[in-house]
Amino acid sequence: MELIEAKQKFIETWGKLGSEWGINRTMAQVHALLLISPEALTTEEVMETLRISRGNANMTLRDLIGWGLIEKQHKAGERKEYFYADKDAWNIARQVAKERRKRELDPVLKALDELSGVEGNVNDPEYQTFRKSVSDINKLAKNVDKTLDTMLKAEENWFWGSIFKIFK
Repeated sequence: MELIEAKQKFIETWGKLGSEWGINRTMAQVHALLLISPEALTTEEVMETLRISRGNANMTLRDLIGWGLIEKQHKAGERKEYFYADKDAWNIARQVAKERRKRELDPVLKALDELSGVEGNVNDPEYQTFRKSVSDINKLAKNVDKTLDTMLKAEENWFWGSIFKIFK
């Protein structure tokens, strides 16, 4: 496989993977392109390489900045904006986890905490079942949150070493 073909395959694969992470395909493909580019790219370069519209490129680049996955750079004497992605896989994984936590887990935890306070007749089977289900899911969600917190604060080697010890 030639480098050009390999780059295209990586961009396509990262696009599919991104949709599993809650990122749309184009957003993941732009991120992939920036990951494998040694230099920062302009909006025009992104548009040309991925054959997407200016509006789609601008919106996608803005979203990637919002997710903390890329940064905007300026070059002295130039008006164009350049975009660069951090190449460190651990940083990327932590940033995606942080964003997904904020967008998905935090609202669920808030709702479950509200639902945990529901009042009712403790002898009512419907109330008992509801309380137990909400309590169990809340416990699980809080454990996921603690695990994410550990991951976000941890250094890569320590985190993976700890995970592998669990499975020995």
